[in-house]
Amino acid sequence: MGRLDGKAVLVTGTGGGIGRATALVCAREGAHVVGCDLHAAASAETVALVRAASGRMDALAPLDVATEDGAAAWVEAAAGLAGGVDVLVNNASAIRFGAIDRLSYADWRYTVTNELDIVFLVTRAAWPHLARSAGAIVNVGSISGSRGAFFMPQNAHGAAKGGVLALTRQLAVEGGPAGIRVNAVSPAMTETPHTAPMLADPDGPGAAIRERTPLRRWGRPEDVANAILFLASDEASHVTGANIPVDGGAAAVG
Repeated sequence: MGRLDGKAVLVTGTGGGIGRATALVCAREGAHVVGCDLHAAASAETVALVRAASGRMDALAPLDVATEDGAAAWVEAAAGLAGGVDVLVNNASAIRFGAIDRLSYADWRYTVTNELDIVFLVTRAAWPHLARSAGAIVNVGSISGSRGAFFMPQNAHGAAKGGVLALTRQLAVEGGPAGIRVNAVSPAMTETPHTAPMLADPDGPGAAIRERTPLRRWGRPEDVANAILFLASDEASHVTGANIPVDGGAAAVG
């Protein structure tokens, strides 16, 4: 018996990294996963991996859920495919970096739209379904949402993820009467297709980040996916408004 047997789990950004790992873990535990991504080929690869492991998954791609129409269309289609919405994992994001005196307003808006607005839009669309199922939301934050980063200027990213964590707490309060649980996970540096070039760069910040991490390694997508699985499952039935750092102890260093 799986930890998510019979549950409809919606995951944004399932084309790779944390989203792909989450889809695989949730499907393994008995969920019917419905994903989405901007990249059709990567999305199809994840669906194939899940189905090859005898899991259930559908996905819509290419689809931009950082727009009102895209978010609403995906949620309604996903609810139809899976028979409702029991769990929503807000994972998808896109970032542009730059120091405060060099980051353009367009890059700031791009980051906030694709890291904070996207969570609001998808959650708002899914809220009526989650109220019917007394469901759960897991938002993927970042340790940058609660601390500064020494290795890269992350003002827009940190502000957006800080907003995600604040939104998580507020939604936990608003969702409580309907039985909706809302939690977050906050990864530190995680090995994904997006971070791989930076971590492979011998002159990049990867080694310094690893040395400042008590467990002396970068995170893996599966590390984050397993924390998401706990918060999505009935094992966390009395957990809401929480944020779990998945950071190898980085937050403990300060």
